[in-house]
Amino acid sequence: MLECKNLSVFYGQHHALDGVSLRIEPGEIVVILGANGAGKSTLLKAIGGIVQAESGSQILVDGVDITNFRAHEVVETGLALVPEGRGIFGELTVLENLTLGAFPDRAKNSESGNLDRILTLFPILHERKNQIVRTMSGGEQQMVAVGRAMMSAPSILMLDEPSLGLSPILCSELFKTLEEVRKTGVGILLVEQNAKQSLAIADRGYVLEVGRIVGEDEADNLMNDPAVQQAYLGGSDGTPVSGQPKVHDITEEEPSAEPALIGSAQDYAIRVQPNSRPDIASSRIQSDEISALVNRAVEVETSQQQANGAVNRPLSSTPAPKAGEPLKRVLEEIEQSARDARLKNRPSENNVTDAGAGDIETPIRPVIEVYRKPRIEVYKRRKSKTGDIMVKVKR
Repeated sequence: MLECKNLSVFYGQHHALDGVSLRIEPGEIVVILGANGAGKSTLLKAIGGIVQAESGSQILVDGVDITNFRAHEVVETGLALVPEGRGIFGELTVLENLTLGAFPDRAKNSESGNLDRILTLFPILHERKNQIVRTMSGGEQQMVAVGRAMMSAPSILMLDEPSLGLSPILCSELFKTLEEVRKTGVGILLVEQNAKQSLAIADRGYVLEVGRIVGEDEADNLMNDPAVQQAYLGGSDGTPVSGQPKVHDITEEEPSAEPALIGSAQDYAIRVQPNSRPDIASSRIQSDEISALVNRAVEVETSQQQANGAVNRPLSSTPAPKAGEPLKRVLEEIEQSARDARLKNRPSENNVTDAGAGDIETPIRPVIEVYRKPRIEVYKRRKSKTGDIMVKVKR
């Protein structure tokens, strides 16, 4: 049996795990649920001896305290970790990877039997035992990672996100395989984002939030818990979550005699619908070329300086300075680059003079996307023969 008591881990000043306690029996599947950054991977690494637990923490395997064991010593106690990303040796064959898993002393005497058991659990590995692992699919590589961990003859198998990057079909096959592993008497501690499938095969589960265990129950109870559904299952069973009614896309104009938003806040639901983003020509916003804008800015600046007495010459006798030729060339290059990158329709031959001049007679303005604020839809609760529905209020 694996048991953690008051397990805490720090990364510098960051408190990654705070007093976590859990247990897992052989032949039992226990799932750890939690959002990204909750500390799930840190929990497995701390148990596996990869990160150091704080003073006062306890990790027990069959009553033996292994809190300060190093990683290779932890494996000898019967714990095996399949890390996120698999950690397999891509340049080696399937058989070579599996054989490396039997390196611990506890597994050497049973290496042949363990190998036969794993190749029976994963028939595809038997067919491809001489294949280079990096040439295999993601699902097959995950089988190699699980098989290599099982070659150490563990009593508890810990898996960190085993379904990451796998297709739905491969995920289903993987979870079925984990059920078969459980039947061999191996306990499984599973960290998994796919809460629905992991709870479906699990016996119990823990909910981890910000480094703390905030919930523990049987897997069936967690599956039906409204808070767990809303946080991790997305109300996937089709039932309202936390008392919220289903929203139907039925448009009904409110009677003019009834104000549009009368009733309690619970009678309404609001859905934000993004508006389309129409394209408009830049000439509708600004018709001048960039160089003309610069010249105008120079004129305004000069006028302000003269008005403030910074320039002694009268404004009427001194023409406003123009942008220099180097600046004009740069501005023209900017304009041309903008046309090349942003225009939907490139200039036609009729708009361009001879190749020597390189000027565009009819300037074509770039297209500017205008982002409008979202449109708000309001729904009101209505009674129907089938129960409460939400009807869109036309305003």
